[in-house]
Amino acid sequence: DPAGAYESVAHITREVRFGWYIRSLHKWSANLMIAAVFLHLLRVFFTGAYRHPRQLNWCAGVLLLATTLGFGFTGYSLVYEQLSFWGATVASNLVAAIPVVGRVAALLMRGGPEISGNTLTRFFVFHIGLLPTVMLVLLLVHIAMVRLHGVTELEFRSERVAPADRTFPFWPDHATTELLIGVLLMFLLTVLALTLPAGLGPKADPTVTPPHIHPEWYFYFSFRLLKLTSLEGSVLLTLVIGVGIFFWPFIEDALHRWLRVPRDLSVVLGVIGFLGFLTLTVWECLAG
Repeated sequence: DPAGAYESVAHITREVRFGWYIRSLHKWSANLMIAAVFLHLLRVFFTGAYRHPRQLNWCAGVLLLATTLGFGFTGYSLVYEQLSFWGATVASNLVAAIPVVGRVAALLMRGGPEISGNTLTRFFVFHIGLLPTVMLVLLLVHIAMVRLHGVTELEFRSERVAPADRTFPFWPDHATTELLIGVLLMFLLTVLALTLPAGLGPKADPTVTPPHIHPEWYFYFSFRLLKLTSLEGSVLLTLVIGVGIFFWPFIEDALHRWLRVPRDLSVVLGVIGFLGFLTLTVWECLAG
């Protein structure tokens, strides 16, 4: 409910004992999770681990990244402060600009012709119901395919690894390693929560547009692209990039089979794409 959404977050942040700490952990965990999924996808791409027979697992991974970004967007919007409200407004306009299905998708997303209480309710349902279910299914598919095909090992041509050294015991090796990583991450999250706690801006006001609207860092790329092109142009370009990334294992295979394009081209395109993404992200960060 817009009448109490902002106040509930403010209550957690300012009055509930250790509420600021729990909220800060949630915020930083979400940011690090998005970064981790993104970096994992880069690792899979640049090591060629998306190729046969793991093409569908790559597709599942791309959908997991999209789902994680959906978590970030809906969670950020639920705070219902000025920047999150107007960020959701910009996002709904971008959705409306999608060819063919845009208007219907934007109507479904907003629950009406504009951002309102219905939008907040839908974002809440997405955040705590729909997206967790989608992520659980995708994770099960992802893990099942990893168990089916195994993990791609990065080996150099001159390297020879003995079969006995390719695996290690779950206990105590694997379990201890995971425990230590968990403790390290919790320490890092606590340091971030203490030094850079989650803040709270002014309450959302549909009648007042902030002078500087900007999304969270993981959408800086799209926001800068929007500023450089147009609403329709940025949406179309983002869709083309997204579809290309999703189907890249099949596109690369077709180019290699039919046009004899070397597979090393993927590395070149990957470097160019990543540098472009990084440039637009840093540009928007500095401009903001």
